[in-house]
Amino acid sequence: MASDDDTTTDDLGRVAERFRDIGDHLRKMTHRDPLEAVARMAVELIDRAEWASITRLADGEFTTVALTDDMACEADAIQYSVGSGPCLDAIIDDAVYRPSDLSHCEKWPEFGRRVSRELGVESMLSYRLLKETDDESIHGLNIYSRGRAAFDDDDVLVGLMIATHGALAAQSVVDARKIDNLQQALVSNREIGTAMGVLMTRHHVTRDQAFDLLRMASQNSNRKLRDVALDVAETGELPLPAVRRGERREA
Repeated sequence: MASDDDTTTDDLGRVAERFRDIGDHLRKMTHRDPLEAVARMAVELIDRAEWASITRLADGEFTTVALTDDMACEADAIQYSVGSGPCLDAIIDDAVYRPSDLSHCEKWPEFGRRVSRELGVESMLSYRLLKETDDESIHGLNIYSRGRAAFDDDDVLVGLMIATHGALAAQSVVDARKIDNLQQALVSNREIGTAMGVLMTRHHVTRDQAFDLLRMASQNSNRKLRDVALDVAETGELPLPAVRRGERREA
């Protein structure tokens, strides 16, 4: 006869195996937006899930950054407009919420009445994605169903696994954005450096003077410094306004 310890070990083993399978499934989907892949995976793997979305909290503002259906975006928007709802609280409280009868919900009465009446939503699962990103944003996973008491304990566990993988997906989005910004900065710096070299050689000015000339040209033309630098590198000409000298009058 198996002991309680054996049963617990078997259960944990199944959880670990399922967690790995979900990760493998997500990696196959992330040729597109990884956050969108997380939302779509929630709908695929949780039987009564109909729509899902990812909410991002940054600078005190909630926005939907991935969704499986416009209905999910509409449901999110109701939460944002009333300033209350399972997803908002899941993010702020670092908790998991599973309302099962939103039309008669005491915790979020205004949101519950509106989302039930306007969209027919009665059940939700809401998670905060584990804080993996090193910027100031926090993400949350929202899963919607029009059925009452649609989600059971197993669904909550599967959602938790998806949310855990979702944190890594959110980090990948932040990392990709940082890499893109860094690459753009490197390109801009290289182009500015080339333009400075052209000015230093052609006009016999110092490095600081060359940079000041580029800044003045940027200010005068109301164009980005990088764009001015590109022109200088290609043409050798610096677009500065002509300096009009006053005429000297004879006494």
